[in-house]
Amino acid sequence: MSIEELKKREQLAEEGGGADKQVKIKESGKLTARQRIDHLLDQGSFVEVDKFVTHRSQNFGLDKKKFYGDGVITGWGTLNKRTVFVFSQDATVFGGALSSAHAAKICKIMDLAKKNGAPIIGINDSGGARIQEGVESLAGYADIFLRNTIYSGCVPQISIILGACAGGAVYSPAITDFVLMSSGASHMFITGPDVIKAVTREQVDKESLGGAAVHSEKSGVTHLVGANEKETLDLCKLLHSYIPDHNNQKPAKQPFQEKQDPFSRLSQIIPNEHSKTYNVKEVILDLCDDKSFLELQPEFAKNIVIGFARLGGAAIGVVANQPQYLAGCLDINASSKAARFVRFCDCFNIPILTLVDVPGFLPGVNQEHGGIIRHGAKLLYAYAEATVPKVTLILRKAYGGAYDVMSSKHLRGDVNYSLPGAEIAVMGAEGAVNIIFKKELMEAEKINPEEFARERERLTAEYKKKFANPWVAAELGYIDGVINPAESRKQLISAFAMLEQKADSNPPKKHGNIPL
Repeated sequence: MSIEELKKREQLAEEGGGADKQVKIKESGKLTARQRIDHLLDQGSFVEVDKFVTHRSQNFGLDKKKFYGDGVITGWGTLNKRTVFVFSQDATVFGGALSSAHAAKICKIMDLAKKNGAPIIGINDSGGARIQEGVESLAGYADIFLRNTIYSGCVPQISIILGACAGGAVYSPAITDFVLMSSGASHMFITGPDVIKAVTREQVDKESLGGAAVHSEKSGVTHLVGANEKETLDLCKLLHSYIPDHNNQKPAKQPFQEKQDPFSRLSQIIPNEHSKTYNVKEVILDLCDDKSFLELQPEFAKNIVIGFARLGGAAIGVVANQPQYLAGCLDINASSKAARFVRFCDCFNIPILTLVDVPGFLPGVNQEHGGIIRHGAKLLYAYAEATVPKVTLILRKAYGGAYDVMSSKHLRGDVNYSLPGAEIAVMGAEGAVNIIFKKELMEAEKINPEEFARERERLTAEYKKKFANPWVAAELGYIDGVINPAESRKQLISAFAMLEQKADSNPPKKHGNIPL
């Protein structure tokens, strides 16, 4: 075959569904499927495979509609100078709809990623299964789902949604570790607006049903949202920089410059009065390396904060109660959000820092009927199961079962610290006094209201002195130290450095049965 013939076929492949359609995409302000890969990967590093694959269907005139690549571009390249495997769906070919051949290309790339121990990044822009192929396209999706599942925890999997992702197609991103969406331009839903209107009579548009804002704030499906396609791809680059290539590797350390003021400002950030709120993100920024915190799911379950950061140049995962929302209580969504993040960190050898300021689990009929027992148990299970280095700092209060759940020493926390003003108890002093001294208070109330108030104040102070502090826990060895707030960053860096060679494991088994 001549070079001219090769060039001709390569041009056809690069035109996708046609040069005119590629022009329309560019005119709309969007990137083409190939431009998305080029923007994501290190310049000039992409190597394409299966460029000339076409579908094999003869149904409904498809034999007369064949395009090289069949609607998806696959290959490998480098990202942050590390090998990754990628696919990018091309909406100019049958709307990016998945065929058997299309699926086989994706599966080949996924298999190569697993064999070579490198992340899988999928750029999704597809209307779903190619209807003309019937069950063959459905089988193609199942082949992808299987690989998403069996490679989970072996190599990181990242899904970037830059267009449509509907029907069964949504389950592949849902199984992957992280989902990124572009604001106003990407949509995910099982059934579209037309089907919903026909079945339930509800009227809703695509954006309100499955746009980036919905999945960022309400469903919790997406982890990061970019303002546009380029920003979304850039967020993927940043996310990738914190995670290792596979489950037998640790995240690489990065050079860092110590802060100008190495002493933590926690005493200024955290109010002494436990009734006053503060932003725990300020604590994270204060403790971690400058400009290193990448928050995930920032708009979902705001009462808990999760994300990646660096301490002394080393990547860590951060889980922190957020007093600004629901007083930092654990509820259904917060528990599930944090549990999945803890399990990802444990899969890929990323140490976990837990910052605790939690008054307990959120009370209420809706929470109980919604399954707070089951969902709260997910977080408990995740921390107990995790064998990566776990360092915990109790900032202000740790009450009740939530104290146990938030990476306590009893769940194999490796190093557990507390600040001097923290309270570690079954519940707050006021509530405890009402139960413990119920009889005494009733007697005092019979005498007169003033006597009741004095007695209640005295008993509350007595309880606080005995239990609402870190000293009992420290005496029992449940925390390893009560530390000076100004020394917090230094102490945390030292603890993680000590744990760098930690080796721990769980009993041999097929897998546990987390309360899903």
